[in-house]
Amino acid sequence: MHPYILLFSATTTLIIVFTLAWVWARACHNYSLVDAFWAAGLAITGLNFLLLAGAWNQKKCIAALLFGCWSIRLSWHLGYRIAKEHPHEDRRYQALREAWKDHEGLLSFLFFQAQALSVVLLTLPFLLIGMDENTRWNFLQISGTLLLGIGILGEALADAQLASYKQKNHDPSGVCQLGLWKYSRHPNYFFEIVIWISFYLIASTTPGGWITLYAPATMIVLLLKITGIPPAEASSLQSKGAAYRHYQQTTSVIIPWFPKKS
Repeated sequence: MHPYILLFSATTTLIIVFTLAWVWARACHNYSLVDAFWAAGLAITGLNFLLLAGAWNQKKCIAALLFGCWSIRLSWHLGYRIAKEHPHEDRRYQALREAWKDHEGLLSFLFFQAQALSVVLLTLPFLLIGMDENTRWNFLQISGTLLLGIGILGEALADAQLASYKQKNHDPSGVCQLGLWKYSRHPNYFFEIVIWISFYLIASTTPGGWITLYAPATMIVLLLKITGIPPAEASSLQSKGAAYRHYQQTTSVIIPWFPKKS
């Protein structure tokens, strides 16, 4: 399929889907739904770009398999978490609801549409990978593929360790220091960044692929400064207090490293 047709159809579909998601979120008073739709949008759009753009080859097969494993697992993880916590809305969105109170309907609609457009922009690297007709592997693509595998396994392990901790420990003031969480306060975000860097490495040597550097850069800024670590840390400090402050003083914020002594 022609890439422009793919891009137009993906953008149109995502705008419609996120409009329906906005209606649903308004009806159930839970804007957290946007996280699950965002992850699912990445999975479906990225796989469509990989599978339908250009001729099929081994590189595309491996990229689609790894991307599918990551994106589908992330969609399931976020969807399950939201369903489990329903009807409680994530504190990030409670804060946004409060900030939007004078024009909540319009601003929340624009926010959902911005998420739809972000899916299109973040999946453009996979459109370029799908269009690449060169079947030979190069160093950056091999490195990116290996790094992607490490990132997928690391993120899945971090999520599993946190889930295991929450299942066994019901103290709301307790802090997970199990496995990877002993060496990083946000190992899931660390491996998410690794994954997006690996996407760029794979796409960077395709025609025009260098421009997709914006994708990992955007995710790094979002996770480190906006929607990731800052609200997560603020929420943990509010609910866990001194225990989390001690955790902050002894444990690396994101890059896994040996804990400091108290």
